[in-house]
Amino acid sequence: MAMQVLLRKSDEREDIKCGVCGQGFRLYWERTSLEEQVIMREAVLEALSKQHGSDFTSEVHPTAPFTVPEWSGSPQFSGAAMLGGLSGFHRIADPKLDS
Repeated sequence: MAMQVLLRKSDEREDIKCGVCGQGFRLYWERTSLEEQVIMREAVLEALSKQHGSDFTSEVHPTAPFTVPEWSGSPQFSGAAMLGGLSGFHRIADPKLDS
């Protein structure tokens, strides 16, 4: 199974840009292996390109965060979203562990 990457449109901080329209995205990786990230970066660029079809504007990209490869559930529950801090879940440790 390929590593999952969560993408979120961004005009300020950009980790990658669509090769067709130049739209920037933040990337949230499911795993931190640099070798896997290099491989998945090509898959992300290909997925962004495929979203265009015959429309070359940035509007073809989802405004909500999305995953590559595609995730059938809610993006906030993907492994990449959880590791990227976008899941909305917050782990609260038992106060007894602080002592």
